[in-house]
Amino acid sequence: MDRIEFRIAFGKRIEKFRKKLGLSYRELAQKCDVDHSNISKIEKGEVDVRISTIQELAKGLEVHPQELFDFEVG
Repeated sequence: MDRIEFRIAFGKRIEKFRKKLGLSYRELAQKCDVDHSNISKIEKGEVDVRISTIQELAKGLEVHPQELFDFEVG
């Protein structure tokens, strides 16, 4: 799995949790310190994500940061 595939898999995981909570991009952005336009880019795998952003996303999605990386690699 290359970097782009990894970012896409991570983004799909974020999207899954967001939709599970029934949140829009803006609603998730209000729950964490991440701009709504960046959430869209993260879900599409278009940007590299900083550790602080991962922490904020986990907070907003009400999960442990480790859960955001629970996807198949390979």
